[in-house]
Amino acid sequence: MVSATAFAQQDGFYKDLFQDSGINLTSRVDLPAARFLGLRYETYYSAPHNPMEITAKDTVEQTRIMVGSEIDQNGVLLYPDGAPRFKMIYVNGGRATKHGNSLTEVGREHIRQFVAAGGSYVGSCAGSFIASMGNEAFKKDKNDPKAKHQITGNFADGSMKEEYLGVYPARTISTDRLEKDYYGYKVYTGIKVEKKSPLLRYFDFGGDHYIDSVYHNGGSWIAEDPATFAPGTEILLRYDYEPEKEAERIQRGSFPVTDKINAWAYKKDEHTGRVVLTGSHPEGEISGDRLAMTSALFLYAIDGVGVPVVKADLENGKSREMVKMTSDNDPAYTRIGDKQYHHFTVTIPRGARNITVTLESPYKEDDLYLTMNRNDFAFLRQSLHHDVALGSNKEMKFDSLKPGLWYIGVFCDTTVDTVVTDHGEEYTGHLEVLNGVPYTIKVTWE
Repeated sequence: MVSATAFAQQDGFYKDLFQDSGINLTSRVDLPAARFLGLRYETYYSAPHNPMEITAKDTVEQTRIMVGSEIDQNGVLLYPDGAPRFKMIYVNGGRATKHGNSLTEVGREHIRQFVAAGGSYVGSCAGSFIASMGNEAFKKDKNDPKAKHQITGNFADGSMKEEYLGVYPARTISTDRLEKDYYGYKVYTGIKVEKKSPLLRYFDFGGDHYIDSVYHNGGSWIAEDPATFAPGTEILLRYDYEPEKEAERIQRGSFPVTDKINAWAYKKDEHTGRVVLTGSHPEGEISGDRLAMTSALFLYAIDGVGVPVVKADLENGKSREMVKMTSDNDPAYTRIGDKQYHHFTVTIPRGARNITVTLESPYKEDDLYLTMNRNDFAFLRQSLHHDVALGSNKEMKFDSLKPGLWYIGVFCDTTVDTVVTDHGEEYTGHLEVLNGVPYTIKVTWE
């Protein structure tokens, strides 16, 4: 039998990926790696304008999408009960602090909730900076020519930069002037794949475990230091810069970047999502090892989504009313969203007879499925019993069942339609599912 974790990565999400190309980030529309992998994804991108300026139109759109609105109380990233609606979010490069400020504290908290509840996060350049607790500097004492570069301790008190997310619970460091080379040209670095990098599960990078000429624009790195390396961090990739260009950097008073950590991953526990960060910009590549780099980062993040949680253990004859709204702040009793599963358990005693599982909802035009499985989550494709008839109301009857622990799943198959606009996708159709479909679940036996 396929494990519940494997099915959690396939089922129970509206789509695979949400791309944040919002205010003060690169207004990226296309995402080649997502297309290459066949991922279902949506994008919010600020309307064409100077990407470092904020317009009223962008503010209204981004607030509605990332923060929420009357028809979608907690925004597109979260289900009504606070579970992740997408498997992962990808955050583009740009201006981390300004983007974080534009999200507002509510929008930032929604991304934190997304990761805490099991959604994964990938960020490049600004997307990696904003994921962290803040930025440290890496400098040396100018008065001591023999001094080594050291982390200066901007956040030595353990505080977090207000505009940042903290989903990676340590700080990042800037690559310091690695935006243009000595002659003013764009910077590209090689990337070395760490010997035991989990990214090698997906691609062998030409067999030499090396990625050539990856665009870099002042992005991040982390040192193997308590300030910038959270316990449990996995090193994925390292920088490799040409020796003569390293020498030019040193001559200008900067530090070598070769062998510094370029990409890393962190996952707090089995229920949280995986955070995967890189200081470089491979996301626009359309072929070769650089496309494979972005694709591998995405796949490792998606493989790290959290294990689902059980809403409750149902009791004989007692109805469980899942009718509350997001604003009620009671996720254990909150409605179900589009393409979402709610999971329950029930212990069937030995000798139980005439067992009935009943699902009812006042939203009779919406399609709710009912599933059952023994000793494991009842995702549809591994359920022992299921009812996928159209409509919301279901009833499954059994003369008897094997005694022991049974999982019951409720799945909402009704979802929204989308239309393409000048800022990404807009929802139409069954908009009621964005705030959730109410239902009641009950199990009875004699």
